[in-house]
Amino acid sequence: MQPASRMNQIPPYLFLELDKLVAKQRQLGRDVISLGIGDPDRPTIPVAVDALKLAVDNPDTHRYPNYLGSEAFRQSISHWYHQRFGVDLDPASEVIGLIGSKEGIAHLIWAMAGPGDIVLVPDPAYPVYHTQSILAGAQSYPLPLTAENQFLPDLNAIPEDIWNRAKILWLNYPNNPTGAVATREFYQEAVRLCLLHDVLLASDGAYLDIGFDGYRAPSLLEIPGAKEIAIEFYSLSKPFNMTGWRIAAAVGNPQAIGLLGTLKSNLDSGPFTAIQDAARATLESNPWPFIQSMNQLYQDRRDLAVQALNNMGIAISPPRSTFYLWFQAPFGMTSQEATNYFVHHADVVLTPGEAYGKHGEGWLRISLTIDTLRLQEGLDRMARALRDHPPA
Repeated sequence: MQPASRMNQIPPYLFLELDKLVAKQRQLGRDVISLGIGDPDRPTIPVAVDALKLAVDNPDTHRYPNYLGSEAFRQSISHWYHQRFGVDLDPASEVIGLIGSKEGIAHLIWAMAGPGDIVLVPDPAYPVYHTQSILAGAQSYPLPLTAENQFLPDLNAIPEDIWNRAKILWLNYPNNPTGAVATREFYQEAVRLCLLHDVLLASDGAYLDIGFDGYRAPSLLEIPGAKEIAIEFYSLSKPFNMTGWRIAAAVGNPQAIGLLGTLKSNLDSGPFTAIQDAARATLESNPWPFIQSMNQLYQDRRDLAVQALNNMGIAISPPRSTFYLWFQAPFGMTSQEATNYFVHHADVVLTPGEAYGKHGEGWLRISLTIDTLRLQEGLDRMARALRDHPPA
């Protein structure tokens, strides 16, 4: 059996490979601590669980859902955006329900880009932007994110001939994997350039509700003129501990929302209605106290881990958002060398930066979505390894 040639162009999915690594070590009897995958460890917000229990008892929720998301769910997203960001959205034309942001991101690329087109992709970045561009037959053009530029791409350095072939510019702030945040001035420049070149500006807002030390991330759609050229992905996975539920929304430019809806309706049938009902109940329940409690937990873990890493001689400043720490591999190791080192000498799994792109080489990512005591144990093991088995 011969697969399609396009399959030769994409690597195995990063987090699937991390799962395999953890499983392999545990089969060998090792007590592995995984700090690799950003999957919240705390229970889902209770209002969602209670609402889901009620919804699944309603036979109507077990029929085919609305392809674009139920009217009630889209209304709740619209109300949340007005309340949270001061952004007004027409639920009928500027909101669409998704089976998680990942599928929406992938489908948007397929709807917008094809052979001969360019997709502007940050590097390092969530791998889906790049892999789906390649699968769609387009070219993925990397935009370096460097510490010197606060992990923001230099949009004015993009050559004019690249802008002329580009169909989408991807942004992701607060950022995975770096934890960086974007300023309003940066967003204003991104909107200006995308309007000038007629390029869809796509914002992956998976971490919009995570913030520390009083920081609250803005929506890209708060910028005047953004809805003329931009679409944003909002996920309930990270703020409400619902990664397994697969529920999100895309909001913004009506034409982009319409194209995404046309493609999706030919590929899937929308999120399970009962899950949409639970998501709606969550957004309508004044969930900010829950978000704040989770942010405090992640902030405490961040502070613990930042201090521990600095004590190891690994310099890192505390990020203002996400539940990730992004730092340079110690002793000049490559990302993969450092990952292998900590697996074999500490039974700790980290994420190698090279998996996020060329400019992630030499960096590592820690996820804070693990019980605090296990996080402390993992950091202690890393410190002991560096002390007792320093890399050659």
